[in-house]
Formats: sequence, structure tokens, C-alpha cells
Amino acid sequence: MKNIKFLFSVLAVLSVFAFKTNSYAQQYPVLYFCESYGSGGETGVSDRFTKGYLTVMVKADGPLGLRDCSIQMDKYSCTSGTFKYYKKFDYKIEPDMKYVYFAKNDESDMSFDETGIYRVFLLDHNGRTVASGLVEIIP
Repeated sequence: MKNIKFLFSVLAVLSVFAFKTNSYAQQYPVLYFCESYGSGGETGVSDRFTKGYLTVMVKADGPLGLRDCSIQMDKYSCTSGTFKYYKKFDYKIEPDMKYVYFAKNDESDMSFDETGIYRVFLLDHNGRTVASGLVEIIP
């Protein structure tokens, strides 16, 4: 009887691993920041910068499926304890992209002109959040 219980326990544990699906460390797109992006890739990746222009990076395991999107920045207000709208810029990308950067261009300056904490969103064409991240701008 003990052998049957032991065998059943082993089979139960093995069946859990047999039906296990693939799991990944990151299921959703990741939004992060760098000083610039060029032919050599990202330069100066961090979540803390001085005032000026930044590049917003988004990386996903699969295609983002976006064509029209925007980057919105909200600044934290110490007086109210909430984030308040700061600025927003529209971009066009290809739907099959899974690694994309958003930098200064003719329509957007991507400049953080004031010190503080900012919540930055990648939004789809309906204004829904695809990815978000926090960045601190220091003096």
C-alpha cells in the first residue's frame, strides 16, 4: 500500500511538469529610457536623468501590433500626491515592430524641462496603455 501511495505521489508531481506551459519572465511590453538610440544601439540606459531630451524605448516578446500610437508624460505633483498631464506626442510605427524607440523629431521634442518624477505611457490609437514606466529628472 505504501508503494502505491508513493507511486501515485510521484506520478502526480510528474504530471504537473508534463502539462506545464512555457512561462517567460516578461509577458508584456517593457518601457524604459536612454539618452539616445543610434546605430550602436542604446546609450545611457537609466531611470534617472538630468533635464533635457530623452529617448523612450519599448521592447516586447512579440509584435506590438500598433500603427498610430503616442507617448504621454504625466508629472507627479507633490502637493496633490497625484500625477498630472505634462505632454503627449503622436507617432506612427509598423505593426510588426517589437523593439522601437521614440525620440525627438519634428512633431515632438521628448524634452523633460523640469525636475521631478514622471510616469510615461505608450498608448494605442484608442488611448489604452500598452506599456508604462517611471523616470526621475534631477537637477
